[in-house]
Amino acid sequence: MSARTSTSKPVIAFVGAVYPGQFGGVCDYLRQENLAETYFFTTPGNCKRNNRHRPHLRAFVPDGAIVGSQGYYYSAKVERSARISRGLHSAIRDFEKERKIDVLVCHSLWGAPHMLYGETGAAIVSYIEFPSYRTHGWDPAYPPSPSQRLTDHNSEMLNLYQVVRSDLVICPSHHAKGMIPSALQGKVEVQMEGFDMTSWKTIAVAGEDKPFTVGFAARDLSSAKGIDRFMSIADSLAKKDADIEFVVIGDENASSYGYEKQWVEQRYPGETVSFAEHLRRIHPKAARKVTFAGLLKYDEYEKTLQGIDVFLYPLRHGVANWGLVEILGRGGCVIASNEGYPAEIIQHDVNGCLLPHDERHWVKEVLSLKGDPARRQTYSGNARKMAQQAFSLEVVANRYMHLFGQAIVNRDARHAGASLY
Repeated sequence: MSARTSTSKPVIAFVGAVYPGQFGGVCDYLRQENLAETYFFTTPGNCKRNNRHRPHLRAFVPDGAIVGSQGYYYSAKVERSARISRGLHSAIRDFEKERKIDVLVCHSLWGAPHMLYGETGAAIVSYIEFPSYRTHGWDPAYPPSPSQRLTDHNSEMLNLYQVVRSDLVICPSHHAKGMIPSALQGKVEVQMEGFDMTSWKTIAVAGEDKPFTVGFAARDLSSAKGIDRFMSIADSLAKKDADIEFVVIGDENASSYGYEKQWVEQRYPGETVSFAEHLRRIHPKAARKVTFAGLLKYDEYEKTLQGIDVFLYPLRHGVANWGLVEILGRGGCVIASNEGYPAEIIQHDVNGCLLPHDERHWVKEVLSLKGDPARRQTYSGNARKMAQQAFSLEVVANRYMHLFGQAIVNRDARHAGASLY
């Protein structure tokens, strides 16, 4: 389905209690390019803060508080999602009194659609990043508590129910799709979000007038993202080459896709110690060489990226990393794990390096790249080209319109068959 060839533009409503967030850029682009009539449903506070620039925002009021503790620990995420879904139900019902919605695109937790099945004529698309932490994985060195493990069952139940009932499911990577039971994967499509790359400044290959710098960038400094591996690699590199500098960008106190926080609290009772601080204590040489820049404002983030020659992504777990796409799109020289999703966007020795996690390989590769600016330049150019061809908004917009059209076809087939699902 393409809105350019249709007699009328489809009405597409995106939903997320977090804004700016998932699909905001896609929503704006489809509207600006006249591909679809789009709206974004979010909370009243987000509407108020952003409506001057985004007049197509629409408010829904969750049925109770969605931050802080919920009524029952083991179903807290499901309860929060229910409050969101109940408020969304009312907002969609009121909106559809004036305007028919063709497609609803919902975040599986922050815009949960589970109370909308059978309540709207719109095709429902659920975006599921991953179904549960059980499928996502965690470092066995930092396991979940029994209570956290049991809680995860409810989140998985909510997500898999959405796979069954939605007209289409979108995951950000094939790695993420593989976490969904094979019997349900026929309803799942893979598409990462698009990016507005027009303002991204290219990361230039530095000359010899500045220190060679190795960087790590992630929202959270967690074992899932590989900050512990990075610190160990930095420690080894510092012993071999005292001239290399290191920069870590990210919030060491942010919530993470893992369970390190409770492990650190148990190891350092009575102290306020982050996982990053724990790593600084066990890797003292790296601690003296690594600058922890924190979570930066965007202009400072851009400036800091310019000073990094090689980025390391030694991650263990994950299903997508928007920051990695941006760094590749800016022409960053990247070494990443060959585990999980990086292999979907990095072709080894073409637009970056993919390595198994044997630390010796990483140390050797960094030292090799330090002495080979021409190879770094090749990776940089290919990385930018790949990102433009695969993830720019103008490229993914047509793919999304095709997926939304597929959801409409699936909905029509479902109605024609009078099936519960």
